[in-house]
Amino acid sequence: MTALAGALVGATAGALGGALVPLPAYRLSVPRDSPVRATCETCEAPLAWWGRRCHRLGPPWWLLATVGAVAGAGLGWRFGLSVALVPYLLLGVLGVLLAAIDLACRRLPNALVQPAIGAGAVLLAALSVGDWPALARAGLGALVLGGAYLALALLPGANLGFGDVKLAVLLGLFLGWLGWAEVLGGLLLPFLLNGPVALVLLAARRVGRRTMLPFGPAMLAGAWLAIVGRHWLLGALGG
Repeated sequence: MTALAGALVGATAGALGGALVPLPAYRLSVPRDSPVRATCETCEAPLAWWGRRCHRLGPPWWLLATVGAVAGAGLGWRFGLSVALVPYLLLGVLGVLLAAIDLACRRLPNALVQPAIGAGAVLLAALSVGDWPALARAGLGALVLGGAYLALALLPGANLGFGDVKLAVLLGLFLGWLGWAEVLGGLLLPFLLNGPVALVLLAARRVGRRTMLPFGPAMLAGAWLAIVGRHWLLGALGG
């Protein structure tokens, strides 16, 4: 019952958060070192971060609300109505925003990822009072996942950017707080998810062999599966 209630709360919060994402995503989907969009490219009307829009800017709100609801429902099922649900829901909504930006312009803004690492560390530290091994594991998870992605990004011909490395540090914090199995899933699952997508795009001639695909969405989806999927599997096995 607690898991079901958490799923309902998570789905509602995720849907509301996702519905607010399109306009910030539109404003932040700009080339590296460019200022955020301050006006609509169609009519040049000033833009706020949220509120009414003169045109349909950014991804459809209903699509991101649906993605947010699915992400939130899974996290709510995983954590129930525990206080741990709050930071993971915040990460989920941030993940929807980052994925939308990465798909639009193939970058993960430092202005979002870097503060999120600090905020995530503070929130997890607050959750870890009396459970310092979990906090230590979170720090090590950030180092392990970030270090692994850094090594991959430095390989010749790698299609990973340093934005992906910083995102790996953020995800490693949250995955490490839960356990090493989650960290391993967060490392491997993105490549398993991104591989078939790349093959389909190659077969459809939508991309070339050297085209750099956005990897952030696969990283975020893999982290979500590592958090939620292992919990469901253990529940199904009676673990």
